[in-house]
Amino acid sequence: MQAIRKRYFPALAEYIRGGKEASLHHAYELGKQLQEFNQEEIIAVHEECIQELAANVESKDAVQLYHRSFVFLMELMVACRFKMEVSADGELHEPSSAQKFMDMRALMLHSDRSFERVKNKYENVLQHMDSGIALFDSDGILSFINVQMAKLLDIPRKTLVGCNIREILLHPKLAITSKRTILRLYREMFMKRSRYYEFQHKDGKHLLATVTYGDQLDGDFLFSVKDVSEYKQIEQSALQNDKLAMLGKIAAAIAHEIRNPLTSIRGFIQLLRPYLLEVGKEEYARIILTEIDRANDIIYEFLNSSKPSAPMKQAASIDHLIREVVMLTESESLLRNCEITVESYHVEAYVSIDIKQVKQVILNIVKNALDAVEEMQAERRGKIDIFLSSDGQYVKILIRDNGKGMDKATMNRLFDPFFTTKQAGTGLGLSVSYRIIRNHGGTIRVDSQVGSGTEFIVYLPLAE
Repeated sequence: MQAIRKRYFPALAEYIRGGKEASLHHAYELGKQLQEFNQEEIIAVHEECIQELAANVESKDAVQLYHRSFVFLMELMVACRFKMEVSADGELHEPSSAQKFMDMRALMLHSDRSFERVKNKYENVLQHMDSGIALFDSDGILSFINVQMAKLLDIPRKTLVGCNIREILLHPKLAITSKRTILRLYREMFMKRSRYYEFQHKDGKHLLATVTYGDQLDGDFLFSVKDVSEYKQIEQSALQNDKLAMLGKIAAAIAHEIRNPLTSIRGFIQLLRPYLLEVGKEEYARIILTEIDRANDIIYEFLNSSKPSAPMKQAASIDHLIREVVMLTESESLLRNCEITVESYHVEAYVSIDIKQVKQVILNIVKNALDAVEEMQAERRGKIDIFLSSDGQYVKILIRDNGKGMDKATMNRLFDPFFTTKQAGTGLGLSVSYRIIRNHGGTIRVDSQVGSGTEFIVYLPLAE
């Protein structure tokens, strides 16, 4: 049976895909080669192959595929017509055509019923799984591919079944990025025998590929791809929380070690102030006290960055708050030749927030946008658009600029403490903003394209 299938399946798949006369001639030649096998074995192999092929097409195309396969089988069986059988009296003779076709009809009806049972039972489950699935036989020929996997490759399933890896890579509709991904997966999972491999799709999704090797599937290879983007986001959030927690511990230790000596120094300078006044050096005391106060302010901001105080919430108009921030940055935006616009679709949207903290978040994002658009002044005038909308549960604040944008690597670290792309930046502004929005039960997201600009989206729950 396996010897028949090895030659039968690729030939049948080629005819189903193209339906060319040459493929039909191939069926006739194949029939001559299979004369040593009986009809029951050939029909059984045909039944098995057509089930695999039909599982890779839509229900509406299954009947047409079945009819085409029947033409192929008929051509092949005609080639077997000269096979002689031994009668009861020991003489060779050829069975009648009527007998042949009656036997064939009975076997095909049996095949049809079997096909329908198998197809109805398993097709919907496999075809509509959220994971992409592909099954290769021991000879490396693709025998099954579901809807999701075909979507990832962006190629119709029926043009892939019956192909090997080389033929898939040479497929005219396969994108160059997909070819590189397939080659990378082949190297990692089939040559290096890695069972799992994670990669990023061209649309930014994180995908996890797994393979079950032939020794567990009677020689076949089961390859699956699953979208794990949500799991990656959860993982990133957990990692971000761990970093912020560690930052809190460091900040508390710094505060204990530095603030106490500064308090002592400040006290002694105040005691020395009268003596400095007598010798005409009171200005020294003033400068020292000013710098100590500045150091204390820096430490205070640092402590807030690691662990912002619990929000003192009150109902506030988000539209009013946004317009206050625009007024605060209006003069700076004019100096930088940047236009800031606000469009509000829900002017009366109220949120329960700590006004100072949320204002700090919006101010941080707008100032970052001003820095980004300033670097593109030679190419275009800066523009920052702010949109307010609501879905009935959350208010959405979208802040978009046409600045220099960011690459994926920068976006992945954007909310990390101390990460900055600015020469004089501390890398604390956005990590503070992330914590503040989270403490308010909201979320903050970012999307960016290098050379095109950046878009921040902040979601805050509406006041009850």
